[in-house]
Amino acid sequence: MGRPQSQRFEFGGAATVKGLLGFEGGYVNLSAGMTFLGLAAEQGFGTNSVGTAWAPSVGLRIQLPRESEQMRLRQPHERESYSGAKPWADGEMMYVRTGGLDRVGFAAAVGLSYPLGEARSFWLGPFVRYFQIVQPNRAGYDNRDARTIIVGLSLETGTRIMRPPPPEPEKAPVLLAAAPAPRPDRDGDGVPDDVDACPDMPGPASNAGCPVYEKVIVKPDMLELREKIQFAWNQALIDPVSYPALDETAKALQDNKGFRVAIQGHASSEGADDHNQSLSNDRAEAVLEYIAHRGVARDRLVSKGFSSSRPIQSNETESGREANRRVEFVVHFIILKEGSAQ
Repeated sequence: MGRPQSQRFEFGGAATVKGLLGFEGGYVNLSAGMTFLGLAAEQGFGTNSVGTAWAPSVGLRIQLPRESEQMRLRQPHERESYSGAKPWADGEMMYVRTGGLDRVGFAAAVGLSYPLGEARSFWLGPFVRYFQIVQPNRAGYDNRDARTIIVGLSLETGTRIMRPPPPEPEKAPVLLAAAPAPRPDRDGDGVPDDVDACPDMPGPASNAGCPVYEKVIVKPDMLELREKIQFAWNQALIDPVSYPALDETAKALQDNKGFRVAIQGHASSEGADDHNQSLSNDRAEAVLEYIAHRGVARDRLVSKGFSSSRPIQSNETESGREANRRVEFVVHFIILKEGSAQ
């Protein structure tokens, strides 16, 4: 690169054999190598001798980690950016032998390596190396350093030392108790059939395994409406405001095909017993007809009036009498055979 070497020598050649040592997956490797440099004499120069240098070296290389052994054995390889190229850079100190002189030198290089083939056993790529031989002050010698640029290809191969894993300590035998037989859960909602109020329809455990509806609460022994069924005054005519609640009741019965429902009509103590009995019967029957028309089989429904014989609050107050005028849905279970249709 500089005088007097550039005046005395033309282009030449160089070769380096280098060994690298590092941890798998690491970014830093130790290096040790031997470099040979040969430069042809310039035409017309006073001597025709070839300039040579032999230089053992030690240094460090920084590079992107190569694949682990498991990755290298995985074939075919996944698609990689830049065809799997791995950049590297290194630096090294040298003990240089040129002719009869021993000198100190150093070198620095950058390169790019590409994997060859599926086995990834060889890597090939270009590099550029700066090589400088330090010239100490000596009488009768040109004391300028020799500086050289080397451009070439690097070919890498190697192996991995696989350390065997440490032996596992012997474990005492563990006696496992036999797992209890799983409890049947035919609707698969996580609530066993023996505690599931709706064993044929999935629902959360917080609702006894029954689906959650907006206007109906499904209990093990009854369907409880969140709102009261309204009728025309002193008649068995259902008020349209109660249609949504009865529609959802019919949906709950269609979802839970193992339910059979007794629809019970109740009255307050006002009026004659015969009139109250007839009115409670008719209102229970009206509700049965409404639900049957919504697709629930009639053989799953029965209706009955109880007049004022089963009050839930005192008939001495208006609010109590209002509460006693009601329709209830009492649930009885039908044992379904597997594969039967409802």
